[in-house]
Amino acid sequence: MAKKYAGSPLTTLSHNMDQLWLREAYGRVRRDSAPGVDGQTVAGYGENLAANLTSLETRAKNGTYRAPPAKRVHIPKNETETRPIGMPTVEDKVLERADPEKESGP
Repeated sequence: MAKKYAGSPLTTLSHNMDQLWLREAYGRVRRDSAPGVDGQTVAGYGENLAANLTSLETRAKNGTYRAPPAKRVHIPKNETETRPIGMPTVEDKVLERADPEKESGP
């Protein structure tokens, strides 16, 4: 973005986020996705969805949200090797899908 808009001040896009946008982003998170380091499932996060999204929106907009480290898991690559993958938390997945720059889909 900095190269694309050279000479323009960089600003956050979080002002575009609202409860409706975050609810749509939550709806785009795969229900069978594995939990992250916090152990929170998508269904569990949804049990108190309004409060969770309000908290997430507040923290994202005021700059206090810090993504926790991704859970590292090794999956089989072939019979002798594995491949490491990172599994983000549900909140991270919601924010990724709420990013206006990635609006095209999950």
